[in-house]
This record gives sequence, structure tokens and C-alpha cells, in this order.
Amino acid sequence: RPEFGGFIEARTQPSKDMIRFEVDPDRVESVKQTSMLMDYPMLEEYDFRNDTRNQSLNIDLKPNAQIRYYQEKSLSKMFGNGRSRSGVIVLPCGAGKTLVGITATCTVKKSAIVLCTSAVAVEQWKRQFKMWSTIQDKNICMFTAGTKEKMFEDAGVLISTYTMMGYSGKRSVQGDKMMQKIVGREWGLLVLDEVQVVPADMFRKVLTNVKSHCKLGLTATLVREDERIGDLNFLIGPKLYEANWLDLQEAGYLAKVQCIEVWCNMTAEFYREYLRSSLNKRILLWVSNPNKFRACQYLTQFHERRGDKIIIFSDNVFALEDYAMRMKKPFICGRVRQEERMKILYNFQHNPTVNTIFLSKVGDNSIDLPGANVIIQISSHYGSRRQEAQRLGRILRPKNRAEGEFNAYFYSLVSKDTQEMFYADKRQQFLVDQGYSYKVVTELPLDTEDLMFSKREEQLELLKHVLSQDEGAATEEKLSDEEDNIPVRPGKSKAVARRVAGSNMSSLSGAAEGAMYVEYSTGTANNKGGPRHRLFNQRYKK
Repeated sequence: RPEFGGFIEARTQPSKDMIRFEVDPDRVESVKQTSMLMDYPMLEEYDFRNDTRNQSLNIDLKPNAQIRYYQEKSLSKMFGNGRSRSGVIVLPCGAGKTLVGITATCTVKKSAIVLCTSAVAVEQWKRQFKMWSTIQDKNICMFTAGTKEKMFEDAGVLISTYTMMGYSGKRSVQGDKMMQKIVGREWGLLVLDEVQVVPADMFRKVLTNVKSHCKLGLTATLVREDERIGDLNFLIGPKLYEANWLDLQEAGYLAKVQCIEVWCNMTAEFYREYLRSSLNKRILLWVSNPNKFRACQYLTQFHERRGDKIIIFSDNVFALEDYAMRMKKPFICGRVRQEERMKILYNFQHNPTVNTIFLSKVGDNSIDLPGANVIIQISSHYGSRRQEAQRLGRILRPKNRAEGEFNAYFYSLVSKDTQEMFYADKRQQFLVDQGYSYKVVTELPLDTEDLMFSKREEQLELLKHVLSQDEGAATEEKLSDEEDNIPVRPGKSKAVARRVAGSNMSSLSGAAEGAMYVEYSTGTANNKGGPRHRLFNQRYKK
């Protein structure tokens, strides 16, 4: 079809049933999508054993790498006919998605790219490759904003982030050279960690930038708050395998989690201000509710005495830092440097005196904390189902200790009689639908502990502190892209966009691209004094 760039090569083969043709690379996505709409989905397979053009990679699994039955079953769906078939494998967090990706790379034995959502995940993937495979140091490299290792000349494994690969602007000299090498060669396998992010406008470019014969998507949560999750069918391929979370729990491969929603009464003073405040102020008030703080402190002390490892999540950075500083605990958010993040995570895993850390949404994806068994959520991204499942996944790794029926706990603290309860109900329903045990606690024995904000004077002081914050303290955290250090040219400024709370439920429930209202500056910075078209005269009228 002409709209797909035409056929560069089209000729009948000796077998009349086979026709070979080439499609314009920029139109491949359109061809796949149209084929899907016509009920003729394209099957993408790679005959890697007979590929003599691309150099083979010397890599195998180490003898100590034991593949579990469900991992083997998922891989059999990918390699069932002697070729590698593109598609998506869905495994719960902690069920060994990384090992599945490594095993697939060892099977194909061609150059591979692994894409992650953060630089922390990139380092973890590299450690896992060296732990479970025989790959040599010279054949594996990382490509992030802070680390641009020398790229191999022959075959190897490159690990990077979606942002680094999808960015189309000006790069550093070193980054530009590496990108030219990456897009200028063929890759046998493209492994897409947290594949649910791929349908985003920026990230789907990666699929056309990187010339790969086979694509393997890995995720624990095949959901998005917009309607783009179905795009994976033609962007990557069909769902090859999905493991049942509860079956893996019963078999001992995952922790048994008790999900608990704790209702926290608003104090009279906080609730009075809540009723007459704007939306952003209301968010600050329900997150900083003194009784929520006391519940968080109570649960933290209770589980620390048990010897548990606790992660406290907060999407609101103001509350994250305020809680962490008052409780004297380390925290990680977008502005914390990469070196400090790794140090905090290392101490949390290996230092017996560091049993609690605070994480913003930077910890939602691809952070491996196998020792954690308790999550306390004080603030979340509205009613996002994906975020709820991702955070739950931080404590799903199997635990040695099993006191009673459950050995991991997920607490969600909700300020009672506020809009937060609406969002909590949506997240609760998702966990119930997944089969998790869920209960609501309406009261904790807070008076039995020596907790902060027990006195009215302390609560009023906290209220004064919260009200003194500007409304920007309640806005969504802007994460710095790890992600290329894209310099801004002298004399130029970046366009700034600010998110405004939407008026429809899709935007309030964490919808992604196209569902948030964005305002851009409409000033006259670009007016050089030359003639302007009459249609724009009124807009820029002074």
C-alpha cells in the first residue's frame, strides 16, 4: 500500500505460498496496527540459529542458575518452534523476570539490548547478568546519563533506559557517538523491562530506532490508566505467558501478603481547614494529617521491634521529607543523587540498624529490595492501579520467616472523610480483583505508644507549618530523567509545563499521555519584532 512507503522488494519465491517484501522502517508500526485491525496479526519470529550475518555472543547460564517451572514454561512459549517469538511475559514482582530475560539472551546468543525505567535498574540488571551468566566484562556495558561505558566491538549486551534511547534532541558528544553505534547495527534481542511504559509517545520511538530481530516484554502489571495497553499487541507482540500470583504464593515462590487499609481520623482543626481549602491544599492536609503521622510512626515502631524491613511510600515529596526528617529516617526522591540512592539502598539491605526507608515514586519500578517485607503507603498517585501493584511487588519476594498465615504486610493509610478515600477504594478494588486478602482497620491503639503530635499544641504547630506551604508543594513530583544530561544552550531556556488537576476522573486516576491538561507559556519571548500573521496578533497583543 502506498501509504506504508510501498514495497521496496516484492517477488514470488519458488514456493508460490511465500512472498518477500520490505516496508519503510518509519511505517512498520502502521503496518502492524493495520494488520491487527484487519484480523491478520503479524507474527514476529527470529530464526537465530540460522543467522550467520550477526556475530554470536559467547554467553551461557552458570550451573548455579536454577530455572523454576513457570519460568521454563514462559520461555517455552517464546522458543517453542525453534525460533524466538516476540511477545510479552507477565510475572509477578519477585518471581524472577530478570532471570527470564537473561535466559532468553543466553538462548538467542546474539547481541542484546535491555531497556529499563531508571539508572538504578540498569545497575541491577548488570549485576544480575554477571551473577547468573558467563558473560565477560568486555561484552557488557551500561549507557545512562551518569555512566557511559565503552561499547563492545563485536557481540555483547547493552543496558540502558527508555529515556536515553528515546530522546531525539541534542546529546553530549560521547552520548551521540554511542547512539550512532547503537542505531547503526543489528540486534538479535530487545528486552523491555516494565514493558507497560512502551506505549508512551516518547518511548515507542525506541522500537523503530533500535533494529532488533526479536522483542521480549517483561512486566508484573500489564495495566495502564489510559487505553494504550492494547498497543503492545502490535508494538511488541501477543501475551505469551502470564503466571497466576496466588498459585506462586501457595507454592512458596512469593510471599503471602496481607493488605490492610488504615482509616485515620482528621483532627478538628485540620478538617476545618480541609473543608474551605483548594484542591492542592486539601492534598497537603490529608497527607499531613497528625493522626496519619501517628499511625505511620506506630506501625513503623511495631514492625521494627519484630525485626522487619519497612518501606514507606509517599508520592507527595513535601510529606515524604517532613515525615522522614521528623522520624529520623533516610529518604530517596527525585532530587537525591544516584550515588546517595545506591548507598541508602545498600545500607537498607545489609545494615541491621537501617530498617526503614522512605521512597517517593522513584521506587515504584525496578528497584530490587528482597529483604523488605512491610510497606506503609502514606500518599499515592490518586487511584492508579499500576502503581498499587508495583509497590506491592516490592515485598513479594519469598520470605524465610513465616509467623502465622502472612509474612508480608501492605498498609495504606487513608485520611477519613476526605477525597483520598475515593481513590483508595479504586486501588482496593484492584487488589481484591487480583485475589489478595484485604481488610480495613478503623482504629489503631495509638495511645499505648509515645508518639509525636499527641498534644493539641503540636498538632496546631503542624497545621501552621502545612498552611505556610505554597500550593506547589502538593503538585506531582517532577523526576529528573536519568536519562541524558541534556545541556541547555546558553541564552536558551527550556519550555516549562505545569500540570493542573483535571476535572475528569481519567486524569485524576493517573491517566497518562493525552489525559492531563498542560499549560505552556504564551509569552512573547519568540517575538523577534518581525511581522506576525494576523491570526496571532490578538493572542500576543500587549
